[in-house]
Formats: sequence, structure tokens, C-alpha cells
Amino acid sequence: MSNYRIIDGAAALVGRSSARGEAARGRRVAIAAARFNADIVDAMLRGAVAAWERQGGAADALTVVRTPGAFELPLAARALARTGRYDAVVALGCVIRGDTAHFDFVAGEAASGLARAACDTGVPVAFGVLTTENVEQALERALPERMDKGGEALEAALEMALTLREIAQP
Repeated sequence: MSNYRIIDGAAALVGRSSARGEAARGRRVAIAAARFNADIVDAMLRGAVAAWERQGGAADALTVVRTPGAFELPLAARALARTGRYDAVVALGCVIRGDTAHFDFVAGEAASGLARAACDTGVPVAFGVLTTENVEQALERALPERMDKGGEALEAALEMALTLREIAQP
């Protein structure tokens, strides 16, 4: 494997950052984006699409699927990954704490379901689901000109796709 390095005396496969501007070339990625908290998720989606373009991704190699909310993201992500058409899936959503336990159930099930979708299919599924205390925190993290968590999720998905490809090479 070309990406092995010696770290502390041991051979290690080091994941490549997708910051080179070419990580998306020749790749296909799906984004599952929740409609609930649409203003926030749409900002994350804009950040993810911009990151895709910065990484050299072709417009026709990016698929966006909308789900009702974050709870439905794992099922959509798993279905997308199982098609075999995508090198990675990005899940975007936003769960804001309220006055009931609903937050804990939705956030927890979204997280565990997305992890399970990745492990079950072998396709990277990036966790781009904000879990915040309030709308202000969500906006701070979602806006591409601020923290750009949508862009970060897309780049993490590409990095994992590259890493898995490196692992699989003889």
C-alpha cells in the first residue's frame, strides 16, 4: 500500500486528507439530508455540495435524497449504500434539544443507525447530524461561512472512501 508510513517504529496506514482538491474525482457520493429543521440542514447541504465541488466532484456523481427527519436518515443511508453505486454516503440532519426526552431518542438512534449502516454495508457513512441545545448553536455549526459541518462531513466521507480503498489494495 502506498500510504504506509512508519510511526513510532510501526508500519501504519495513514488516512489521506481530502484537502488536496482531487478526492472526489471519479467517485460517486450520496447525501441523505433531513427536511426537519430545514433552514439548518439546507445550510449544511450547501456546505457539503461546495466541498464536493472543491474536491473535484462531478455534478452528476452526487445524489441528494431527502428524508422527513434525522430518525429516518439511517434507513436512507443504508439503502443508498446497499445499491453499490456510491463510494460513500453523507447523512445530514439537525436535532435540537427540547423539553422532552424526544431529543435523546432521535439523536441516539440516528447515531447508532448510521454507524450500523456503515458497518453492515462496508460503505463509509459520515455522521453530519448536529445535536445541539438551541437554534443558535445549530446555525453556528451549520453555516458554511462559520464551522461548515456539512462540508466537514463530506470531506470525512471522501477520506474514509480513500482509506478503505487503500486497505483493500494488495
